[in-house]
Amino acid sequence: MTDDDNRARFLSISLFSLALGLVFCAFSFTPSLIPRSYLIQGALAGLVTAIGYMIARLVVSVWRGMELWEPQGRLRLYLRFGILALALVLLIVFMAMAPEWQDSVRLRVGMAPVESTAYLGILALAIVVFAVLFAIGALAQRIFDVLRFRLYRIMRPRAASLLGLVVVLFVSFTASRDWVLPAVIDFLDNSYEAAQDLFETAPPQPDDPMIAGSNASLVSWAAMGQPGRNYVTGAPKAADIAAFSGTPAKQPIRVYVGRSQDDDPMARAELALKELIRLKAFDRKALLVMSPTGTGWLDPGAVDTFEYIENGDVASVAVQYSYLQSPLALIFETRTGLDQASATMRVVYDYWRSLPADHRPKLYMHGISLGAWSSMYSFDMFDMINEPVDGALWAGPPFPSDLWNRTVASRDAGSPYVLPKIGSGEVVRFASQYAAAGREGPDWGRTRIIFLQYASDPIVFFEPDSFFHKPRWMREPPAPDVSKKLRYFPIVTEFQLAVDMALSKALPEGYGHNYVARDYIDAWLEILNPSHWSDEKTDELKDICRWGEVYGCKAPDAATQAAMGLN
Repeated sequence: MTDDDNRARFLSISLFSLALGLVFCAFSFTPSLIPRSYLIQGALAGLVTAIGYMIARLVVSVWRGMELWEPQGRLRLYLRFGILALALVLLIVFMAMAPEWQDSVRLRVGMAPVESTAYLGILALAIVVFAVLFAIGALAQRIFDVLRFRLYRIMRPRAASLLGLVVVLFVSFTASRDWVLPAVIDFLDNSYEAAQDLFETAPPQPDDPMIAGSNASLVSWAAMGQPGRNYVTGAPKAADIAAFSGTPAKQPIRVYVGRSQDDDPMARAELALKELIRLKAFDRKALLVMSPTGTGWLDPGAVDTFEYIENGDVASVAVQYSYLQSPLALIFETRTGLDQASATMRVVYDYWRSLPADHRPKLYMHGISLGAWSSMYSFDMFDMINEPVDGALWAGPPFPSDLWNRTVASRDAGSPYVLPKIGSGEVVRFASQYAAAGREGPDWGRTRIIFLQYASDPIVFFEPDSFFHKPRWMREPPAPDVSKKLRYFPIVTEFQLAVDMALSKALPEGYGHNYVARDYIDAWLEILNPSHWSDEKTDELKDICRWGEVYGCKAPDAATQAAMGLN
């Protein structure tokens, strides 16, 4: 075979591979759960183009290795350029449809339509991303070739190729697992700069001895971090709660132990219990055990509303386990969150259970995002079967959550995957921004559990096995906040949804992974079942707590309200 034949053969393989890559690129312009900017779209397009190219190269290599029929002469030429031309036409058509598809997502969640599409910017970025990934792949191919050619000296070619591939994959995996990932985690989680970011805008140390972190407290203010400081000092004032309820109210108790307090999760949990005892938290009407997100953040919209509904006669506690954003903590530090939530719940529950049943608070659980998963993990139904918690509210539970998965799997036949019904609803109910957890039928049982989830939240509805299987929620009519134009494409849809997870908070409040106070209020009212409550009170509280996840039920100043368009 001549050099020209070799070059032509390589070129034909490359063009076929590029054609499949362009098909994947075209599919990437279709809508998913979260609208994409041109930068994100360009990066995604380049990534899936490289994936398609790699898959085609692998298919062709296997085909040639099996010595199957290949077209020759003019037929090969026509097929090569014909397939590439069809792929280019498909890409152009899909790019032209992209603005309409993105608007089908944006308009459903109250966002403005796309004004213009930066096609050149998208294509330029896609080409750059593809080129970088192509270079990495070429380097890996070169290493593989050098290794297998050396192995040819001592074994047959097929065995040498197989062994060479195994060695390259093993070395790449081991290096990533043992060197790259630990270095990334250490840098993100333990660096001085990352720790400083948690303190820059935190409030000063409180003088009130009844606030965790004060000089009288057992908890270190310095080790608490910005999320903890904001949390313990951000409780609604008793006077504001009383103004809402029309009756005397108590100042809520909040306890928070920072990640830097101690390296041992059990030691942090035991310190939290001691602080609860110091503040006489177990004399309150209700106690809320919470698990924070990866950064240590707690949603004001969840805890503020709990405190308002219970007229301030409550205590809450949380212990930090990481500094990472929840998507990173979900990947890199899953175990730390589960261990901390289990330790915290164990020490608080054991002490609570040791108290007389008529002289202890009602016990509730809460978590959002990774905090929901951790909180669910700490819910030991076998240990708690005789003396169960009174209720739990888990918002935005991540897709790997075992308890959530088992609960959804037991849903009634015909009930939607994104909003299941579980039997008569005496123990578990699901809620969204379109459907509260209340329903006609039997009353609640002894324990009331609510999963609050939005259908447009990819943290909840990502499915790892969607490479070749349509996600279960895509097999049903779409929810009001999900585009009707969403379609499934093998492999590409999986990467779209993975990008959606990274962008899960890019939607307005009340959609995606942005859970809001008005939906927490409806859920808490079902769980807490307060006496002497009215629909007017519900509306009034929703008005008080309309400020979003930063301010919760505490109104920002007038200038900030004006900037937010809320005054």
